[in-house]
Amino acid sequence: MAIEVNNEHEMISLGKSIGQFFVGGEIIELVGDVGSGKTTLVKGIAIGLEIDEYVQSPSFTINRVYKGHSNIILSHYDFYRLNDAGIMANELQEVIVDNNIVIIIEWGGIVEGVLPKDRLTISINTLSENSRSLAISSGGKISKQLMEKINHDYTN
Repeated sequence: MAIEVNNEHEMISLGKSIGQFFVGGEIIELVGDVGSGKTTLVKGIAIGLEIDEYVQSPSFTINRVYKGHSNIILSHYDFYRLNDAGIMANELQEVIVDNNIVIIIEWGGIVEGVLPKDRLTISINTLSENSRSLAISSGGKISKQLMEKINHDYTN
C-alpha cells in the first residue's frame, strides 16, 4: 500500500487516522532517513490515541512512553544511536507481549531478531522538501488487519 503526503500537516493527519485504529498490542516499525518524518507521523498517532503530552523524538533517550485513551500506552523507541541493542533488546521483548502497549520503533534494524514478523512496517521516502511517499506493509494477521483499516480509511 502506498500513500503520498505533501506536507507536515498531512503527515500528522495520516498519523492521527492510524492512531485511532489502535487497541493495544500493535507493533509499528518506521523506516526512513533522518528528517523523513518518522517522529512527525508518531505525533499524529499520539493525537489519534488522545495523548495530550508533547511527543518528542527519543533519539537521545531511546524510549519515550505516553499514556493514551483506554489505558493504551504508546512506547516510542529510536535505536539510531545504538551500536548494540544490549539491555534495550530485553526491554523490548518484555513489552512486545503486553496487549496494552502500542510499540513504535525507529531504526529497528538493531533489534530485528527481537521484532515479531507480525508488525506493520511504514517506509518513508523523501520526494521533496515537504512531500513524502509512504509504503506500508504487513507481516502477519494483526498488522494486515490494521493495514486494511488504514487503506479503507485513506481511500474513502
